Amino acid sequence: MVLVVEDEASYVDALEVGLTGEGFTVVAARTLRAAREQLARSPVDLVLLDVMLPDGSGIDYCRELAASPTPVIMVSARSAELDIVLGLEIGAADYVTKPFRLRELVARMRVVLRRPPTGAEDAVRVGDVVVDVARRTVHRATQAVELSRKEFDLLALLCANLGQVVTREVALDTLWWGVDLTDDRTLDTHVKRLRQKLERDPAVPRHLVTVRGVGFRLDP
Repeated sequence: MVLVVEDEASYVDALEVGLTGEGFTVVAARTLRAAREQLARSPVDLVLLDVMLPDGSGIDYCRELAASPTPVIMVSARSAELDIVLGLEIGAADYVTKPFRLRELVARMRVVLRRPPTGAEDAVRVGDVVVDVARRTVHRATQAVELSRKEFDLLALLCANLGQVVTREVALDTLWWGVDLTDDRTLDTHVKRLRQKLERDPAVPRHLVTVRGVGFRLDP
């Protein structure tokens, strides 16, 4: 179940129709008070939270929810870098700016919902490689592996979806959201570098495999 906390009727109506069509159950709250009452009645899997609401700030409410296991995606017309960074720093799982594309929003929601809950095991083992997502460290047969920030972010995304296909679209939207890539081979380059650092034989990968025409999958 997804709780949409939004006071603009047009966005609420569009999200209810669009997300229902994607298989989500949607409940809406036009105020923070209504959102609190809804969560008191029944838990939800995800909160889509606007920043500016009639009875308070979504930023403050996100801080309240940071102590709960319910992930929050901020959805706001505020697109300044400072606003986005603030939203992420106070505990939002993601930040989407208006106007948004429904397909992109749904992809981001599914990525967040596939992440392990807070307190879940952070270390992921893939062959002789151990990835500690929380500490952002990677070891292969006890030897530390140095990854760039984007390489680690890509690996963490694959670990969060271990054994499942991560489409090219989801990877690009998640890791390079808002960046106008002139060459979409950037993703392939990062996958190639990960294979060189993690696979015993990068030319014949056993773990980081390509699903032709779709995306990539990390097999344990």
